Amino acid sequence: MKNYFFLLLLVFFLGFISKELLNTEELVINSLAEQLTTKQIEKALNFQQKWEWIAYLLLPLLLIIKISIIALILDVGCFFFDKEIKYKKLFNIVTKADFVFLGVMILKTIWFYVFQQDYTLENLQYFYPLSALNIVGYEGLQTWFIYPFQVINLFEFAYWFILASLISKELKTTTSKGFSIVASSYGVALLIWVVGVMFFTLNMS
Repeated sequence: MKNYFFLLLLVFFLGFISKELLNTEELVINSLAEQLTTKQIEKALNFQQKWEWIAYLLLPLLLIIKISIIALILDVGCFFFDKEIKYKKLFNIVTKADFVFLGVMILKTIWFYVFQQDYTLENLQYFYPLSALNIVGYEGLQTWFIYPFQVINLFEFAYWFILASLISKELKTTTSKGFSIVASSYGVALLIWVVGVMFFTLNMS
């Protein structure tokens, strides 16, 4: 759990730095100004500030749920390949691999703070560094296609590689075997998740 708490600490720290440097609250106000009156905006901000502490409580819970589910999925993958890794070790492997996604927060903050200083809330929401979405752009793209293009990114590929390498090391087998386990378990689950998000977005739009 030591790696988990260190990861959580970095997520909180980078999230705070990003929020301060990118003035996200001001972007939210500018976005709401197009739809609401000043009084309505004040009420919305007061509500947000009043319940902001819930987000800080939910983040550790959501992170541990995410890691636990992925570890469980990989456990099933190991079972189908007639391999066995203790769940506690799989949890630790997933936690270590998850550090790679901190790079998304860092690059996103650097990009908008240094290179693209004139940006909107929409730019911030849809930007995903080193992803397919940055190549095709989100303008003119169907809303339900945005998430899949975000998922196709170099950080996700690095995540797969780290998972495969750590699993292979634990099983004392080749990286290709570890990659097969990751692809047939986590990869399938990710595909189902992406399709589910696409379906939900399509029905909501």
